[in-house]
Amino acid sequence: MSVTSSPTAAAPGVMVLLLPIMAVVLIAFLIIGLALPVLPLHVHQGLGLGTVAVGLVAGSQFAASLVSRVLAGHYADSRGAKRAVVVGLAGAAAAGLLYLLSLRFTEAPVLSATILILGRGLLGGAESFIITGALSWGLALVDARNAGKVMAWVGTAMYAAFAFGAPIGTALYASFGFTAIALATTLVPLATLLIVAPLRPVAPQLRARPAFTKVIGAVWVPGVGLALSSIGFGAITAFIALLFVDRGWSPVWLAFSAFAVAFIVARVLFGHLPDRLGGARVALISVLVEAAGQALIWLAPRPGLALVGAVLTGFGYSLVYPGLGVEAVHRAPPESRGLAMGAYTAFLDLALGVASPALGLVADGAGLGSVFLVSALVVLGAATVAGRLLKAPVAT
Repeated sequence: MSVTSSPTAAAPGVMVLLLPIMAVVLIAFLIIGLALPVLPLHVHQGLGLGTVAVGLVAGSQFAASLVSRVLAGHYADSRGAKRAVVVGLAGAAAAGLLYLLSLRFTEAPVLSATILILGRGLLGGAESFIITGALSWGLALVDARNAGKVMAWVGTAMYAAFAFGAPIGTALYASFGFTAIALATTLVPLATLLIVAPLRPVAPQLRARPAFTKVIGAVWVPGVGLALSSIGFGAITAFIALLFVDRGWSPVWLAFSAFAVAFIVARVLFGHLPDRLGGARVALISVLVEAAGQALIWLAPRPGLALVGAVLTGFGYSLVYPGLGVEAVHRAPPESRGLAMGAYTAFLDLALGVASPALGLVADGAGLGSVFLVSALVVLGAATVAGRLLKAPVAT
């Protein structure tokens, strides 16, 4: 891989191009950040359901994202990335309405949770269109040598939303209950449309596109690595709040913010490394750091060490997506980047859709702490995938 161009010198121009898209992603994903620390509490404490139900509600969003990723990629490639983002924002607002509807049936917890699952599913599809459209939009604005920066910085905006949203969501939930989260989920995407409207769209490419089987064949190996590494993220999103509550640690949102801030810091400081050093090499180091963080949460006797574990998890996981994503982009046909990004990210959704309820079963049978031991072991599997990619580089 050529490294003759200076990532630092190229960065400001790329950043200027991506800044409006990053702003859209930041505001749109704020609604997911708001719900991260409070959704498990609402299901477990508010509705009185168990950890398996928590896993099902959390996992439904990722399962729906999995189903819709390919459709979102096709839509972004054929109809334009901006249109994909607009469709996603409209779907997210509709998901908020289902959140509100679920609150009408809190005295029937199973029915309320079922409606909530439908809302989470719709939100998952909406999120798929937003992030796939945003990535496709960004990749169309820069050359392939900066693909890692696009994935790193657009993803930074998404996780910044998680970091800001977690304490805000906790405060809203404490003061106004889940109703405030539902209202925000409805209104924030509509406000984001005002930012999207004046942005210049990128025309879709009209060239013939390769078959989906060719695209999936190009990205499946990096995708498997992404899936394995994403189990740590799933453990944090679905169970870290319950772990803190179970052990009497507070505030419960701090672990989310620690994870997200570490994630952002890693992206800001080292987001150029996949383009410069090679995605597989960066991913290999990153998954080892992430696994160490999950193991530390499992071992932690007090909240300080658990927070260090969350920081290591966020710092390590931060560069896995762009690291393996660079490998996916370089293997995929250039005229199908939206579909390639959708297919690649679908592996993340598959992992989280399966892992959230599966980790719920682990928590139910062996305790909440064991979730993070299992997660650490699975994340280590991604190191094998990164090692395979290191042995089979793609010329760029």
